[in-house]
Amino acid sequence: MKLQQLRYIVEIVNQNLNITEAADALYTSQPGISKQVRLLESELGINIFERNGKHIKGLTPAGEKIVAISRELLVKAQSIRAVAEEQTRPNSGVLRIASPNTQARYVLPSVIELFKARYPNVSLHLHQGSPTQIYDALMAGEVDLAITTEAQYLFEDAILLPCYMWNRSVIVKPDHPLAKYVNQPEKLTVEELGKYDLITYTFGFTGQSDLDKAFNKEGILPNIVFTATDADVIKTYVRIGLGVGIMASMAHTENDNDLLAINASHLFQPSMTQIAFKRGTFLRNYMYDFINYFSPHLTRMQVEQAEQLRDNNAIMRMFDHAQLEEK
Repeated sequence: MKLQQLRYIVEIVNQNLNITEAADALYTSQPGISKQVRLLESELGINIFERNGKHIKGLTPAGEKIVAISRELLVKAQSIRAVAEEQTRPNSGVLRIASPNTQARYVLPSVIELFKARYPNVSLHLHQGSPTQIYDALMAGEVDLAITTEAQYLFEDAILLPCYMWNRSVIVKPDHPLAKYVNQPEKLTVEELGKYDLITYTFGFTGQSDLDKAFNKEGILPNIVFTATDADVIKTYVRIGLGVGIMASMAHTENDNDLLAINASHLFQPSMTQIAFKRGTFLRNYMYDFINYFSPHLTRMQVEQAEQLRDNNAIMRMFDHAQLEEK
């Protein structure tokens, strides 16, 4: 059994059972991967993949367990390299981060500026995507840290740390009927919002969003005419009159002086931004520092304590949510 063989079967799963795409991702050949998978199955005496002729159609029950263990072993192997690099090149390396667009645009710039001043020889790679895409990138080993604002249930098999709370604002043009609530936001109701076409974030996860819950509580079906993963896109379509925007308050800045933001924190439950990494990951010193720059209450000691816990609910109980900074 070779580590490379385990990397091949994991990548096949990452690429939705497409060997050609797995080969492209690993810069190797499809026949080479197929041969190594067959050799591994022969050595183990079982099939890892279910096949229809030459085509892979799924994992066998044993294959599911083997792929899960293989993921853990690959993390351990990567951690071994990281331990060595921590000794030989303590202030150099690579840090790969996945983040939603709003966090990448409005929160991360100041964090990255601070980080690069401290670690100029660490190469930063930022991936953006939906909650599911961010989770997939973390589990596939494509990123080291994942920032998530929704769908925390996806990250049950990762270490999940609470960072800060955030809420939403209603975004309108100055001549919109809702503009009257800018100075009296507490008078804006869900019922009033329900009268207008709405533009908000793409629901990139299963289950109800906080927006859904607020409207359902009042028995109102919101008329959502457009969704996007990017707050800047939401603002663009508010500007052309497509509807009323609902987005993270942090995304309305002084540069948006042609749009008005109505504080809607009384209408929607606050959401939590969290940062995740795979269990068993060896965190370099600069990774601990990045986490602390992103969320100052997450000291190295607290992160190390969280790493010892096997349950994210227990990790959440370590922190007083009422003390989390709101952005």
